[in-house]
Amino acid sequence: MSDKKKKTASNSENQSVGHSGYSIQPGKDTILSGMQPTGALHIGNLEGALRNWVALQDTHEMFCCIVDWHALTADFKNTSELKLKIYEMAVDWLASGLDPEKCAIFIQSDVKAHAELHLLLSMLISVPTLTRLPTYMEKKDEQGMDSYGFLGYPVLQAADILVYGAHKVPVGKDQSKHIWLASDLAKRFNHYYGPTLVEPTTLLTKIPLIPGTDGKKMSKSQDNHIAITATEEETTNKLKRMFTDPQKLRKNDPGRPEVCPVYKLHEVYSTADNIEESIAPQCKSGELGCVDCKTRLIKNLNQTLAPIREKRVELESKTGYIWDVLRDGAVKANARTELVMDNVRSAMNMKYHD
Repeated sequence: MSDKKKKTASNSENQSVGHSGYSIQPGKDTILSGMQPTGALHIGNLEGALRNWVALQDTHEMFCCIVDWHALTADFKNTSELKLKIYEMAVDWLASGLDPEKCAIFIQSDVKAHAELHLLLSMLISVPTLTRLPTYMEKKDEQGMDSYGFLGYPVLQAADILVYGAHKVPVGKDQSKHIWLASDLAKRFNHYYGPTLVEPTTLLTKIPLIPGTDGKKMSKSQDNHIAITATEEETTNKLKRMFTDPQKLRKNDPGRPEVCPVYKLHEVYSTADNIEESIAPQCKSGELGCVDCKTRLIKNLNQTLAPIREKRVELESKTGYIWDVLRDGAVKANARTELVMDNVRSAMNMKYHD
């Protein structure tokens, strides 16, 4: 590498202040997290991601992105409800504890640098590599998703991460392959153009198992979910119908908590003492019947969700405030990406008008 390129291609964090006046917070690692806008969220989203994000916003510089472009890969024909889904997701994020004073909450398409870096990174990866990714193979066969946009989905996801100079991405183990690809693309870029992009690492998080009411993975598409927006009555009715241990047919039958979906939710929403001292042993002995077990869960789950639901009702009436949060978050996100993309263009000798 020439001395000129070494000077030009500096890591994005070496430049701490951009033209907008935005500055990187010293001593804080950066985190990027995102979700596709599917509308109001369920308790699987809450426990699997949002709880962790709320904790991380106090210790990291955090960017929380509603990835509307990604949503198009699965449903590009139907965009009429996209705005409403974005709004509902933003309300759920705020109700669950994300604080716009502590993190940037924004819409992906409001930050055009995602698309620019996606285009540049797409030059560094082969089509066969993308077609071999497990996610592409699975969804191509199962859902018939074979568009150019879906093929490049992992590259756009890498751009989402790298354009913020993110050090870490909080995901479960099953998603770590995507972070590996982002890191690999950063390595490739840095090899060709000099040290410019931060190579992110996976921040593995312990995601509690949140089964749906049918015992399978909770999903809105399967209608086995419990929405954050659900009323206490709706939650009660869903839990009453929830699957239990198939071998425990009557109250006095000994149960197997380890295979019971209701017990899995107790592990999240009931206290450890309550689980160990009464629920598990009484289930195993047959003393605790499934109806009473569900009744205890209903009480604990509704108590846990009560403050989130109350906050959500308050926020739903503040339409202007929600969109202001998203606009302000985009301002911060654009300012941060300006720093990274300025270095990217310099490294690639593509700052033609300086």
